[in-house]
Amino acid sequence: MSSDAILDTSRDGAVAVLTLRRPERRNALDLALCRAIDAAAQAAVDDGARVLVITGDGTAFCAGADLGGVYGDEFLEALYGMLHGLTRLPVPVIAAVNGPAIGAGTQLAIACDLRVADATARFAIPTAKNGMAVDAWTIRTLGKLAGMGPARRLMLAADALDSDAALACGLVDRAGTVEDAVAWAHEIATLAPLTLAYNKLVLNGSRADDATIDAEFSRVWASEDVKEAARARAEKRPPVFQGR
Repeated sequence: MSSDAILDTSRDGAVAVLTLRRPERRNALDLALCRAIDAAAQAAVDDGARVLVITGDGTAFCAGADLGGVYGDEFLEALYGMLHGLTRLPVPVIAAVNGPAIGAGTQLAIACDLRVADATARFAIPTAKNGMAVDAWTIRTLGKLAGMGPARRLMLAADALDSDAALACGLVDRAGTVEDAVAWAHEIATLAPLTLAYNKLVLNGSRADDATIDAEFSRVWASEDVKEAARARAEKRPPVFQGR
């Protein structure tokens, strides 16, 4: 396990777990934590992790941006750089939401590819209560994940969604604990890495990425993993994918 004062990174086989560690601030994001998440996520992928899990220490997933210093361009660049960086990683990222995910906490959760939430989870973006704004990507992504009705309630009425409501509308994929999220991550880590990277690129990409998407499609079909899957079927065993 690697650790600094604000973020723990632990490794269990092909799964890396990043734990926000500002429990005294309910894991609110500041400049240093945004940069730490961004760097740790990339380092985990570079070190061979096939799935990442992000969670919070204590009783909150992430209570938002630390209002002591969110107004500078430097913080916003670090926040959105980290969020969009997670969407561009070539591996699935799971948010294990173990308590309130407010404001930037909801943004962090939706920047992940999948969300597991326990009974204490709560999602809200109360910008209309304090005269702030989030970027268009956040609002549009909420609409895609939760549906326009729940997204409108979150953004236009400053409502919150509890874990049951978030699961019902699709914002949350599974109900469960951090341990459940890690177990799911291990299941996903057995799948073909190149296929997952391609699928994520298509799901998160835009038309500007079409050339890259076409290249990744061809790369998947030319990979050794395709041959390994065929051998495994013939030998009646689970495939062992190498990501090449």
